[in-house]
Amino acid sequence: MRIADGSGISEAAGADLDAGSGRVILHGRWTADQGPAVESASARIAAQGRSHPVLVDLSGLARLDTLGAWVLERTRAEIEAAGGRLAYAGARPEHRILLGEMGLREPEPAPRDTRNVGLRFLDATGQRVARGGNEILAGIAFLGEVVAAGGRVARRPQTFRMAALVNQLEQVALRGVPIIVLISFLVGGIVAQQGIFQLQRFGAQSFVVNLIGLLILRELGVLLTSIMVAGRSGSAFTAEIGSMRMREEVDALRVMGLDPIEILILPRILALVIGLPILAFLGSLAALAGGGLTAALYGGMTVDAFLARLQAAVSFHHFAVGLIKAPFMALTIGIIATIEGFAVEGSAESLGRHVTASVVKSIFMVIVLDGLFAVFFAAIDF
Repeated sequence: MRIADGSGISEAAGADLDAGSGRVILHGRWTADQGPAVESASARIAAQGRSHPVLVDLSGLARLDTLGAWVLERTRAEIEAAGGRLAYAGARPEHRILLGEMGLREPEPAPRDTRNVGLRFLDATGQRVARGGNEILAGIAFLGEVVAAGGRVARRPQTFRMAALVNQLEQVALRGVPIIVLISFLVGGIVAQQGIFQLQRFGAQSFVVNLIGLLILRELGVLLTSIMVAGRSGSAFTAEIGSMRMREEVDALRVMGLDPIEILILPRILALVIGLPILAFLGSLAALAGGGLTAALYGGMTVDAFLARLQAAVSFHHFAVGLIKAPFMALTIGIIATIEGFAVEGSAESLGRHVTASVVKSIFMVIVLDGLFAVFFAAIDF
């Protein structure tokens, strides 16, 4: 009995079935271009195998590719699922390897977690803490690489890419001025408005100048600016470096004997360290201007009175507190953004995930750093 596609072509996929012994001799090309013939022959083999054990002889095959091997393995799985049996004979070594690779395997069931909810919660918390500790250590190690690269550039200033630094300063500082000034102006006005509404109950609305002066110069100005820079420039750094990782441009730099830290990281981090204090200064001025305008509209305070009160309420060290924080926040944002960029793998999903992680981690660390500085300056009474 011949099982074939009926085309009459000698190399068409087919099979000779010996009904008495249950032996099936395959012939022709069991390849993708013979798909209909392969399916037809395998269907008849499957029908025979449900009632009798089948021995498939592959010695007469002209060619076997992944499609033919997968169809044979699928047929074997169907026969065994119905209680029958199918075995191979005469398979060449390459056929055995291909059939083994195409074998249908049941997925292993996931191990069941028998621990109670409390233990699972503690385990998950411990893993997150350990992962966070490893990320902190990785950040410190990366900071060490950046410092070492900076030392090498300081010894060989001619290798520093000044054009890249100027370009990054334009992207980070110059083009970031409008949005930072606008948001700072609005936030300063909102803080002043709420302060006036609360203080006028006690007839002390003039003290709103003290409130916004100290709050903006010491805390809010640099914090708002850092958060906006993390969302704007930090995410851009991660996306740029991540895209270069996906296109293997970072590996190409290493092959050419160039250090990616010196080429990609140093200009960006230096631009942040230089640009963030400037943006924080401009943002603080804009927030004070917004607070002064609100004080004039809602509190009936003249510009001269506002400036005189502001001069009496704040001093240079309040202004210095904000500027001292800015370079450290810039360094933190730059390190996190570039680490996440280098962690990107070869997919768009990975890029989006690491850009999101860069922004979230940067904002979190900026707030934590601001709190640590607040405690430090309070402890030294500065």
